[in-house]
Amino acid sequence: MRTNKFYTLLALFVVIATVLSACGGGGGGASSDFDWSTATSAEDGGGMDALIAAAKAEGSVTTIALPHDWCNYGEVIETFKAKYGLSVNELNPDAGSADEIEAIKANKDNKGPQAPDVIDVGFSFGESSKAEALITPYKVATWDSIPADAKDADGYWYGDYYGVLAFLVNTDVQPDVPQDWADLLDPKYNGQIALSGDPRVSNQAIQSVYAAALANGGSLDDAQPGLDYFAQLNAAGNLIPLIANNGLVATGEIPVRITWDYNALAAIDTFEGNPNATVVVPATGRFAGVYVQAISAYAPQPAAARLWQEFLYSDEGQLLWMKGYCHPIREADLRARGVIPQELLDKLPDVSGAVFPSLAQLNTARELITTQWDSVVGADVQAAP
Repeated sequence: MRTNKFYTLLALFVVIATVLSACGGGGGGASSDFDWSTATSAEDGGGMDALIAAAKAEGSVTTIALPHDWCNYGEVIETFKAKYGLSVNELNPDAGSADEIEAIKANKDNKGPQAPDVIDVGFSFGESSKAEALITPYKVATWDSIPADAKDADGYWYGDYYGVLAFLVNTDVQPDVPQDWADLLDPKYNGQIALSGDPRVSNQAIQSVYAAALANGGSLDDAQPGLDYFAQLNAAGNLIPLIANNGLVATGEIPVRITWDYNALAAIDTFEGNPNATVVVPATGRFAGVYVQAISAYAPQPAAARLWQEFLYSDEGQLLWMKGYCHPIREADLRARGVIPQELLDKLPDVSGAVFPSLAQLNTARELITTQWDSVVGADVQAAP
């Protein structure tokens, strides 16, 4: 009887174990062979623990166009690596938004290291990438606290942060600091001013032209005055046809860089007084530019791509961006819950009066600027040799 009872109990335990295994141990977890490229939320694959495990199995995530001094991405990347034990394959840190899109297109059938998993692009590039089926929907855990007008309703793209265009000035080379767009036309700035990208492909440069339009009789519905302004700047010899970066400002080769306020402020920290430099948010034409995140529809590491987004949109990730002088997209939620350290709040500049264009306005302006730059302005902006 003891033997029969033993085998009866053993059979019962086997049945229970089988049921629990089928239910994922009672946690609702997905199986280890779940296809994360289909997940529209972490819950689809069994929750955050399952996502982290799958991402660790992939081992890495591939990013593109993330300079370490842009929005504190250097610390963001290092924190992500330390937190999850993944490596980060960084492609072309100085690329523009259009370059990021082209990288997805060029590597659709390539699961190698040149295929980006995620992109960080200008606001208008989100919807066009969705239309071309280059990105895939995914909603992070903090989805509800992202403003509705800064995200695609289906989760294809979502705003990550914004800044306002400003002037970074090496005052050792140019002590007479411009305060507004009109000042840049002065002959004293001959051969001293540069954009931070090629306006034919770079979101930052495109929006610099757009901002100049606002300060020169244009509007959010009329970017043409921005092209006319840069034609004047070029004709005067003040515009240098090079893509500016902080290194060129530091050496004095480009004394005045037009860039996002967060890039300029980060540069001041990096310079540590050598050279002396300052940041000016222009008095007029205050233009706020939102960037967006998205996951490539062809991501070689789909779980790691989703984990990267979860990290960026967590409180930790958002505060790391703010540490780099960016306004994170969830800032209102962070402020409401009182989780932003006062020292971070004190670092952000006054950008009152900044305007936010709609997606339709951005698309119209981008089309005008990218197609008319050559004929109206005629400056062939190139990367520095």
